Amino acid sequence: MTPVSDTALEEMHSTATGIFTGALKASDIAAAFDRRLRFDGNRLNRLMPDGSGPSSVDLSAYKRIFVIAIGKAAGPMLHILLERMKRRKGLRGICCTNQPPAARNWRIRYFEGGHPLPNEDSFAAARAALALLRKARKDTLVFFLISGGGSAIFDLPLDPHITLEDTAAFHQLLLASGAPIHEINTLRKHFSAVKGGRLAMAAPEALKISLLLPDVPLRSLDALSSGPSTPDHSTVAEVRELLAKYDLAPRLPTSVRAFFERADLPESPGNKTWRQSLLPKLPWADATRPRRMTSAVSMSGEDPAFRDSVFEILLSSHDLVESARTLARQAGYHVVVDNSCDDWDYADAARYLLDRFHTFRAKHSRLCLISVGEVTVTLSRTPGAGGRNQQFALACALDLAKFPGERLTILSAGSDGIDGNTKSAGAIADPTTVARARAFGYDPERSLAEFNACPLFTAIGDTVVTGPTGHNLRDLRLLIAESA
Repeated sequence: MTPVSDTALEEMHSTATGIFTGALKASDIAAAFDRRLRFDGNRLNRLMPDGSGPSSVDLSAYKRIFVIAIGKAAGPMLHILLERMKRRKGLRGICCTNQPPAARNWRIRYFEGGHPLPNEDSFAAARAALALLRKARKDTLVFFLISGGGSAIFDLPLDPHITLEDTAAFHQLLLASGAPIHEINTLRKHFSAVKGGRLAMAAPEALKISLLLPDVPLRSLDALSSGPSTPDHSTVAEVRELLAKYDLAPRLPTSVRAFFERADLPESPGNKTWRQSLLPKLPWADATRPRRMTSAVSMSGEDPAFRDSVFEILLSSHDLVESARTLARQAGYHVVVDNSCDDWDYADAARYLLDRFHTFRAKHSRLCLISVGEVTVTLSRTPGAGGRNQQFALACALDLAKFPGERLTILSAGSDGIDGNTKSAGAIADPTTVARARAFGYDPERSLAEFNACPLFTAIGDTVVTGPTGHNLRDLRLLIAESA
């Protein structure tokens, strides 16, 4: 087969990048906000009410409005809310993100939390948010603006004796475990004083409106930033099962292990079969009366802390996929969407999607297979520079090398613009990737084994670099084929 020209590959790379960046641009936070909420004088109207809370809120009934913005998209979400809300008396808030906005509002305290591991500001922001929320009464309206990344960006151990160093080591161990995100966040929720609904519990009497930008499956919204404002459906029993499943206990810092091994480890607030008081008499928690629980699953829950709660999903990975689908069709591709490998190991996901890709491209001369969600990487050693998207792309490159001369391109990138410990969002692979990498002195198999894909893709010019996007709608994978 005649080798495909460099120009043809460059055009395919450009097409894949255009679909990715175009889908991000189409998933506009401001437009999504305006589809959901509208401020009309002293009224806040919910344009698409889902049954959680009132469809209209009289703002004049509240003397104070608190805003807690958490996650990678906290800055843009906060800016849009303040812009739409105009000037309101009694407005105060906390913004904790890994990319603090340049323009700031004097009513808001800003913190630069750490990611992928918490830092001093992560703790400081959590303490400040709890202190502010404890001032809330029935005349207080609280907005929670929650986006992905908040599990690390915003954290505080339930046991105050656990240090930041031990907390960071705990987070690092979870990230390297290979566990899917909902299991990782089950452990985080039971560890933290501000996750698993405990942030909402700090303001039990207030009306709470959570505006969500999820980077998790919609079936697992309580995993978004480990659910600071949402009821938690996981249990202490599940925590103990996960610690055993991934053999985590022996590798935990001593203080964290002692915490999880307590016989009176507290349940997080939310809908679950009654087991014990939510906050038993532990050294770091005030006693409280038992609260009636139910096994029914809902977003509002039976707990009083969630009784006056509203939840609005502004955007999700579904919007990202639909935007990518539209752009791919406009480019003349037959489009297939397959999200079934969400939370799979990256190697298993690569094999599965490549098998589907090769099957479909035999039937369609112009094909775009779209897949959204996150794959997992189990670290068996100290990693190099890279992330799950570049790891996935490199695994695919080794397969594509078997098809020299064919017009095949694969892009895998994070919608937040950050992949692992790098400044790249992801990478692009094609049938020439392996050969070009070897020409630059790289061993692709070794780079894959050492979790060190970024230097290879950087050398050949095939990283996807967007910078922080202000989004966090999960990862997008595009597998594109064209006939010669």
